[in-house]
Amino acid sequence: MKLLSMQPLLASLSLCAVLGVALLAPWSTAHAQEWPAKPVKVIVPFPPGGGTDTVARPLTAKLTQLTGQQFVIDNRGGAGGTIGAAAAAKSAPDGYTVLLAPVHLAVAVSAYKSLPYELEKDLVPVTTVATFPDVLVAATKVPAKTLPELITWAKANDGKVNCGSAGNGTTRHLSCEMFNSFAGLKAQHVPYKGTGPATTALLGGEIEYIFEALGSAAGHIRSGKLKPIAVTSAKRSPSFPEIPTAIEQGLAGFEVTSWYGLWVPKGTPPDVVKRLHGLVNKAFEDAETRELWFKLGAELGGASPEQFGDFIKREVQKWGKVVRDAKVTIE
Repeated sequence: MKLLSMQPLLASLSLCAVLGVALLAPWSTAHAQEWPAKPVKVIVPFPPGGGTDTVARPLTAKLTQLTGQQFVIDNRGGAGGTIGAAAAAKSAPDGYTVLLAPVHLAVAVSAYKSLPYELEKDLVPVTTVATFPDVLVAATKVPAKTLPELITWAKANDGKVNCGSAGNGTTRHLSCEMFNSFAGLKAQHVPYKGTGPATTALLGGEIEYIFEALGSAAGHIRSGKLKPIAVTSAKRSPSFPEIPTAIEQGLAGFEVTSWYGLWVPKGTPPDVVKRLHGLVNKAFEDAETRELWFKLGAELGGASPEQFGDFIKREVQKWGKVVRDAKVTIE
């Protein structure tokens, strides 16, 4: 009995494999073009009215306009943004859950003893959304108008001055601790469940000052409801050139900025990640969006997923040192 040659069989299998890849590639492209085919949930891990909402609401409105599908914000505040981040990490990786979160997530990696997710393993970076200078804003009841005046006043009222924040372990909390160290103060840290509640407390005179992203404080600064003391970036903001930096007011080396980015759950199809990144950049081509970002004092985002991923690694390392130096640990 003559044995059949394996060569025709192998050739057939190879042809099937090639055809399979060829057929899958158009399907993948079509899948990306079809997405989103239904509303997309955008988890914002802080209560409404905070700094993240400042960029999340206009961006999601623009994405809705570009796609014809609703991008719906889901505010899930608490635990310095980690509750919302955990919810996003545990969501189905189908492209219909997106996380829009700030720098606080890079801080949480070191500040929390344990987290129900791993930032760099369970969430896939998509792109940056905005970068802001931070600003030290005081309640109108505070008599100081400059940073040296604030420091002098705070020292004269030792034990009676409170610095509010968006929560334990956030950059706002660490900014309070850093400010105490740089200025030789003993101001008490008062955590809230997000920037919105902290700002409300400041407006009501419950606390004396907070550190905040310039964008979310901009409206209150322009209306005179909050008093800008210093921006904490290396240079003055083009949108608020009248506000001096902390460095030029004598606090050498004191530099903090805020950034916001987009993530999706691990396992989300790469073509969806690519399309979402492209849509965000498309949104930034809009003149109205660019003007809004300028008025907020923000730099436009749009970094590639790879660039954003590398940036996150650097931020985790940077804030890890600050956390250790400030001896901050959260259960």
